[in-house]
This record gives sequence, structure tokens and C-alpha cells, in this order.
Amino acid sequence: MANESDEGSVYEFERLESTLPAPLKRSASSLLEIFSQGNSSQTSLRDNRFVDNGIPSSRTPNHVPQNNSLKNHLLNKLSKSENGRDSSPIPVPRPKFNEEIHKPAMNTSQSSTGVLWVTERAGEYGYDGQDSWANLGQGAPEHGDTVPGSFKRPESIPVPDHAKEYAPTAGIKELREAVANYYNVTYRKNQNSKYTYKNVCIVPGGRAGLTRIASIISDCYLSFFLPDYTAYAEMLSLFKNFSPIPVPLSEADNYDIHLEMIRGELARGVSALLTSNPRNPTGRCMTRAQLATLHQLCREKCLLIMDEFYSHYYYDDHCSGSSISSAEYVLDVNRDPVLILNGLTKAFRLPGWRICWIVGPEDYINALSSAGSFLDGGSNAPFQYAAVDFLEPTRVLTEMKALQMHFKMKRDYIIERLTRMGFEFTERNTPNSTFYLWLHLSHLPGKLSNSLGFFHECLHEKVIVVPGFFFLINPQNLSRLEDVIWYNYVRISYGPEIGQLVKGMDGIERILHRFGCLPYDIPDKKQTPELEN
Repeated sequence: MANESDEGSVYEFERLESTLPAPLKRSASSLLEIFSQGNSSQTSLRDNRFVDNGIPSSRTPNHVPQNNSLKNHLLNKLSKSENGRDSSPIPVPRPKFNEEIHKPAMNTSQSSTGVLWVTERAGEYGYDGQDSWANLGQGAPEHGDTVPGSFKRPESIPVPDHAKEYAPTAGIKELREAVANYYNVTYRKNQNSKYTYKNVCIVPGGRAGLTRIASIISDCYLSFFLPDYTAYAEMLSLFKNFSPIPVPLSEADNYDIHLEMIRGELARGVSALLTSNPRNPTGRCMTRAQLATLHQLCREKCLLIMDEFYSHYYYDDHCSGSSISSAEYVLDVNRDPVLILNGLTKAFRLPGWRICWIVGPEDYINALSSAGSFLDGGSNAPFQYAAVDFLEPTRVLTEMKALQMHFKMKRDYIIERLTRMGFEFTERNTPNSTFYLWLHLSHLPGKLSNSLGFFHECLHEKVIVVPGFFFLINPQNLSRLEDVIWYNYVRISYGPEIGQLVKGMDGIERILHRFGCLPYDIPDKKQTPELEN
């Protein structure tokens, strides 16, 4: 069972809270008070029996002074202990912050995205990318030759003379043609209107693509859905030429985007929609019927910005290599206002190459190319030439089949482990795409029921997850951290290799065991599951 030491040192936890991006950190000090109040529907910290030096105590929760907050109670216990925590580092002193130094012309309001923030905090606990940690926070797939049936990742690329020059800001023609051909063969066989290289813009990464798009949008309301990709926050706040409108999705509907919701947005004057499909962080994908209707609704009224970086990670068609894309529902490639983002980052497990693309009408592509000339300068030329052969449609299909079988195996593994630990999964909340799991914590006791407390405990087990409140995207409207939607969720990535997933699940298992909420005894050793061919 967990004791007050195992709940974490007060100073350590407050120090963690102090690093939250503003304005989340304004309310962070209230967390300990929340823990001390208990909850009729959950097991609070007071509901846990105390343990001294690993030996269960006969004391009951009634021995916790009712007129003291948990914070004071913990401070009292910490003062009597040697190190304040049996399984954690010695508590650090309360940080002393110097007065802010004036930095002329510098915008200091920008905050870390969720992945960057959790990586920084893990670094403070000793993480530097080593294998002893399970990084289930980074949104990247395993990048080695570890997927059975996948083509071997290049270890070197040729750099001919013509690749030593600057590439056009729209990308080299050869790669643009390869992207257009891939979309035509895969999604547009039955359409008369076909993409050409003029419908493709190569960009140096997904964020760069989103930034270019944001720079060319003008005088409109742009709706985006919550939760979604954390990096949208900076994109939506960087430019002032449009007004971003957040649209929260419902937990009761498993965060699905309903078409009536789209109709409502269009009726109130929205003329641009941004969404990921498949969705980050929920791991769900719109059906083909939903996507077709979405295009019908928006074709004459609204720009659709479709982030399809996870489209190859689709598991509902028996891992046949099929995928769902808006490209299938575009009637006229130069008239339908649809911009599609994808790239080598996720689909080909080459995040370090930073080769991505935007597919859309020619006039949008021309504007995006012009924006690239002053925003980012374009993508790396040698990597563009090296990527051309990857887009051969038969090769892509083979790669997708291997990818889907391997990542579905990893998804099934972590769901099986977490189900045994007491987490509940149904058809509606089981991810059918991406490599993310949107894990609900509200049934757990005490601090584990909120994402920051769960994250804090994970750090001590060398496991990294992303607290759910980072996916709000629009934190400026918040006043209290505990009021944040998805306060009781964390995102777990099953992108890493299976060995890291095993370590991560073992670490979460130990946390639940320590807090007395694991429904079984921990076996001596976990076996790494065999990979399916």
C-alpha cells in the first residue's frame, strides 16, 4: 500500500508544478489541497493505509489530523523521515526564483508543448535518451529495422551535384510528382480529376507545413477540435490574420466529431476547419462515410485542413495496407478547398529526415510556396531526392501492411497489460489508428487519478507519459488546473520498440502495486512478447 512518503515529497511535487506552462501553473498549488479533500466516488489519499519502512501499519486513516491539510500532514511526516521518500530522490529545497530579467523585444509568453515539457522534466530526473527509461511520451514511431516485412532504412544517401544546390521552396519536381502519383493510384482511381506536381508542396516537417498554412489564411474564423495535437497551439496563436475557434468534443461520445457539430460551425460563419484524422491523442479515425459527408458539407463553404500524418496506422481493415484519406473524397483537385498534410515522418518512420508534404489546389500550393521563401527556406535537397523511390505505390502498400501488423501487435500488448491492471477498454475507446492510447485515470486512488500526479509517479519509475491537459490547445481560457478537461487522462505512445513498452507497462504496474490498487501480485519477471511476422 502507499504511504505518505510514497505519495511524493511536497517540495518535489511543487517544483514539478512550478514548471508548468502559464497559466496552468497559476493553479498548481491547489493540487495538494485537492488530494487532501478526498472524493466520495474515488479513493483519496486518506483512504490508503500507511506503511512505515515497507511494513504495513495498524493505524487507520482516522489518524490523519482532520483539521490539517494533506500538505501540512506530509510536511510533518517528511520532517521525521530520513529522506522523505523510500523510492525517490532526496527532496530538493524549495526553489528560489530570481526576479525576471528584462529582455527587450523578446516574446517570453511562448510555452513548451506537452512532449517537450515532459522530456524536460524527465531530464531533471536523469533521462537523457538512454535505454533504461521507457519513453512513452514522444510522438514518434520506432525508426530502426525492427518491423518485420518493412524495407531497410537507409544508412546513407547519395548527394549528387544538383542536390547540393538550394531546392525550390515548393520542393523538387521529382518528389512532387511521386507524391501526386501515389495519391492518384491509391485514392483517386475512380476520379477524373487527378493531382499533378503542381498540387504538391514539399515542406521541412509537419510543423513547418502547418505554419505555412496559417500564414496564408486570411480574414476568417478557423475552428479546431479538442483534444488534438499540442503543436496546433503555437500555430494558432502565431498569426493574427484569422480567429481560432476551439470546439470541445464530448467524452460521452468518445471524442468523435459529429457532422451536426460541423453544420453548427458552418452556420455560425466558420470558413476553415483544422483537424487530425486519424486523431491525436485519442487514436480514433473518422469512417469513410463520415469523411464523405464532411467533404459534402464543406466543399462550397469551408477550407478543410486535414492532418493525416497517422493515416498509415489504420487497423480496422485486418491490416491489409488500406488507409483512409480525404484525397478519396475530393471531386476537383483544383476547386475543392482541401489541404492534406502527410510525410515520411510517421508513414515511413523517418522523423529525422523532416520531409513532408501538403496536397491541395494549385492556387493554395503557389501561396504556400511563396510563404516558404520567408518562413523556412524549404526542405533539404539531398533527402528529397532520396525519398522519391519511397513513394512507389506498390512499395508503399507493402510498407503499410508491415507497419499495421506490427503496431497492432504492440497496441494489443499494452491494452492486454493495462486491462489486467484494472483499466477498462471497449470497442469505442480502443484506438483503431495512430500509435496512441488515451488512458482514463479517474478510477485510480488519490494523486494517480489526475494526470500530473500520475506523471509524477511515472518519473520515479523511469516512464514518460504526457498529461492530458496539454491537449487542450487553448489554455489561455483556464483559471484552475483541476477544471481542465482531460485532467484525468494521459496519452501513452506505443510508437517505441516493444522492449520499451514492456518496461513502461512494468513501471505502471509497480506504481499501482505501491498504491494498493493492482488486482494481482506482481510476477517476478515479464517476458517480452514474440513479434508476429
